[in-house]
Amino acid sequence: MKRFMLLAATCAVALPAFAQNVATVNGKAITEAELNSTVKALVARGAQDTPEFRSQLTNELINRAVLIQEAEKAGIDKKEDVVTALNNARQEILIASLLQEWSAKNQISDADIQKTYDEIVKENAAKKEYKVKHILVKDETAANKLLKSIKDKKAKFADVAKKESIDSGSGNNGGDLGWAPAENYVPEFANAVKGAKKGQLLSKPVKSQFGWHIIQVDDERAAQPPKLEEVKPQLQQMLSQQALQKHMKELRDAAKVEIVEAKAAAKK
Repeated sequence: MKRFMLLAATCAVALPAFAQNVATVNGKAITEAELNSTVKALVARGAQDTPEFRSQLTNELINRAVLIQEAEKAGIDKKEDVVTALNNARQEILIASLLQEWSAKNQISDADIQKTYDEIVKENAAKKEYKVKHILVKDETAANKLLKSIKDKKAKFADVAKKESIDSGSGNNGGDLGWAPAENYVPEFANAVKGAKKGQLLSKPVKSQFGWHIIQVDDERAAQPPKLEEVKPQLQQMLSQQALQKHMKELRDAAKVEIVEAKAAAKK
C-alpha cells in the first residue's frame, strides 16, 4: 500500500512535465518552452505578448511542424545542398551566439570609452575647422562670370548661390556649408580651403568632380570635438569590435591549423 501511495505521489509530481506541450503534430510535440522561446524572440523585435498573439503563434508553429514533417517524409532533409545549407545555418547561429555571449561577458567600461575619447581629442587638437560657403555650377565660363559679378559687387554671394548654385542644399542657405574640417570635402576643394585666408573669396573657381566651385572662407577655428555623450555609442561599438577582433585572433593563434592545398581539377 505504501509503495502504491509513493508511486501515486511520484506520478502527481511528474504530471506537470506532461502538461508542457502546447500541441502535437502527428504525435510530435510542440513544447511550451519552444513557444516561449519564439515569443521572447519576437517580443524583442517589438511584438506584444498577448493570449491572442500566443494563439496565432501556436498555429504558425503547427503549420511549420506540418511542413517540416512533410519535407522530411519526402527526403528533402537528406539532399546534399539542403544538408550543406542546414550545416551553414547551424554554424552561423553557433558563431553568432558564441560572440554574443563573449561580448556580454566582456563589456566595454566607461573608463575605456573616456580614455579613447581623450586620445582622439588630443590627436585632433591641432586640426582646424573652416566656415565655408560656395556656389557650384556646371562649367568654368559660368563660374568665372558669376565670380566677377560678386567681386565687382554687382551681386551678393548669397543671392547668387540661391539662384545659380546646383548644390540645392547649401544654395538655399546662401551657399553656407557651416563649420567643418577641410578633410570633409573632396581634395581639390579641401586644398583650396586650407590655402585661403580668413574672410577670403578665392580669386579663381575650383574644379572638382561635381563641377566648378566659387569658394569663400568666412572664418576658421580650432577643431571643436563633439561631446562625449554624443559619440559614446559609436566609441563603444568601435571598442567592442576591436576587442572582438583581438579575441578572434587569439583563438585562431591558439588553434592548430593545417591548410591542405587543393588538388588541381581533373582534366576532362
